[in-house]
Amino acid sequence: MYKVFFSAAALHDVLRRYPAPRRYWVAYSGGLDSHVLLHAMAQLRPECGVTVHAAHVDHALHPDSAHWAGHCRTVCADLGIPCQTVRVHAKAGPGVSPEAAARRARYQALADLMEPGDYLLTAHHQDDQAETLLLQLLRGAGPHGLAAMPPCAGFSQGRHVRPLLEFSRAALRRYAGEHTLHWIEDPGNINRDFARNTLRHDIMPEINARWPAAAVTLARGARLQAEAAELMDALAGLDLRQVLGAHKNTLSVTRLNALSGARQRNILRYWIKGLGLPLPDSRHVQRIVRDVLSARPDAVPCVHWRGAEVRRYRDELYAMPPLPAHDASQIIAWDMKQPLILPSGLGTLSCAPDAGGGLKQASCRDALVTVRFRRGGERCKPAGRRETHELKKLLQEADVPPWQRARVPLVYIDGQLAAVAGLWLCAPFQAETGEPGLRISLS
Repeated sequence: MYKVFFSAAALHDVLRRYPAPRRYWVAYSGGLDSHVLLHAMAQLRPECGVTVHAAHVDHALHPDSAHWAGHCRTVCADLGIPCQTVRVHAKAGPGVSPEAAARRARYQALADLMEPGDYLLTAHHQDDQAETLLLQLLRGAGPHGLAAMPPCAGFSQGRHVRPLLEFSRAALRRYAGEHTLHWIEDPGNINRDFARNTLRHDIMPEINARWPAAAVTLARGARLQAEAAELMDALAGLDLRQVLGAHKNTLSVTRLNALSGARQRNILRYWIKGLGLPLPDSRHVQRIVRDVLSARPDAVPCVHWRGAEVRRYRDELYAMPPLPAHDASQIIAWDMKQPLILPSGLGTLSCAPDAGGGLKQASCRDALVTVRFRRGGERCKPAGRRETHELKKLLQEADVPPWQRARVPLVYIDGQLAAVAGLWLCAPFQAETGEPGLRISLS
């Protein structure tokens, strides 16, 4: 599987494993590895019959970055390959490493370029794979982390393919010498402040001196870990169907607690990833098991990490982005002829005519309509009920979780509660049969 020599023909052999794309995008930094990939792709154009474009992301982190972008445009022009240069803001925010910030900005820029059916090609090679596995091992990663970089994965509107994972850095350098390529040497690649550079320049040479086939062996280990991760995901998918809660995207605490700790942790990671949320580390997963699954039924525990949180209400587990700040004391005037965008990402209120349903149009005409939020003490007589109830009790009956109750929009007409958006109309504001009404929608 792992090859000593690299050539355009060898690259073509790898690419033929995948369905033909609409277009190839080569992520071209100007460095040796991506230059080799770009040069080989230029040779393959007649055989592939697919358009090849290059994308250079200028992170604006080095004084020479504009010069590097110019170099990339010149190389692409010489090869007859269209080049798209994108300048991004890649400075790290609080608590984010410079490497992670640059990677996030780079991949977002590349994703924005892609259209349906496009393939992104990056020049990660065998030695990169070995370094990635060791870094993940030192971070205490499990099989998904130790699987390192997959050869092919879904990305943006197409796929992300790493066709050089079978080739060593030495093989790529040999190709570059044979074709007299000229590339950029980014001084950041020797900065020992970055863990990967320390591993690459100080530790890997010692490992390779003792175990010359280390990169090949480690890459094989990554492939085996990928198989183990695939099996874990298959088990999690089967288990997930058995522990789904009554509400959308929730899990049943009772059913989760019937499983072993290992299967609980496996399901939690799989579920959270499936919701598109950042994955928790092992410490936070253990806190979910210990503090949330084992909490009293009437407790409302919460475990949060950067970008996500898990909460419990009664027998159900909820995962979501962190709730934004919300001022429940605000009062918002609403012209019901226009949609109303609610604060704090709570959605949009709109209304449409509905004969015999919704709010009485007559009660809204010439009235002051406002949107408020629960502060306590509100009462409503829902349509079809005989008695007036505290809104708090109604929300509890409807299984609305406590953290959402102060965020449910309340529609008032001349200071009187008329509707709880998405849930109830309150007497005497509901339209009778045949009476013109306005149906309120929350989206």
